Amino acid sequence: MSALTLADVYRARQRIAGRAIATPLVQSQSLTPCGGRAGSSQARNASEPTGSFKLRGATNALAHIAEEGGKRVVTASTGNHGRTVAHAARALGIEAAVCMSSLVPKNKVDAVAALGARVVIAGKSQDDAQVEALRLVKEEGYAFVPPFDDARVIAGQATISLEILEALPDAGTILVPLLGGGFFSGVAFAAKHIKPDARLIGISMQRGAALHARLEAGKPVFVEENSKHSPIH
Repeated sequence: MSALTLADVYRARQRIAGRAIATPLVQSQSLTPCGGRAGSSQARNASEPTGSFKLRGATNALAHIAEEGGKRVVTASTGNHGRTVAHAARALGIEAAVCMSSLVPKNKVDAVAALGARVVIAGKSQDDAQVEALRLVKEEGYAFVPPFDDARVIAGQATISLEILEALPDAGTILVPLLGGGFFSGVAFAAKHIKPDARLIGISMQRGAALHARLEAGKPVFVEENSKHSPIH
């Protein structure tokens, strides 16, 4: 796929229409004091069928693959992306395989399997799962759908910015949760094209801030996710 354009984002919105739910902005009492003006939020986890914003990127990517005649997709996931790929594949009549490491919680593995996807457990890390996914691409002819670094996935996530700025055209700052960066990339891409003066801030967990570490190092780095609770200040 060529470089992402704003037209791709609008086409993504057409592809996912009826499959992903438009989420209204609601005023947030907790966010309002932070900026000195009214703050709003989107409860994406409560609105999407799979409980995650990732449904948009997965649905757009799979719809794009289906348009080109693809019948089989594979991904590597720690749970949420795999579930959305499985959901989108079932809706589009495509075969899906989801590779996950042995560390992924059983409830997430079961949720993927319940949607009809082929579940493949490989290794003890996301990297191991991805190696297995790429093997399936090479040896069994699957199309790979990355969790974040894919223009089709990013275009799907970018549709959230369309909703935000249509509902709140004067939005000055948009806060976006991030880990791999695909969600942030999509929201920032569309927001900056529509409203160049918008400010985008990525919010990452303290004990596993992979993208922050990568930006500071200037290159990809390994960051171990720590599940221990941080002190609350």
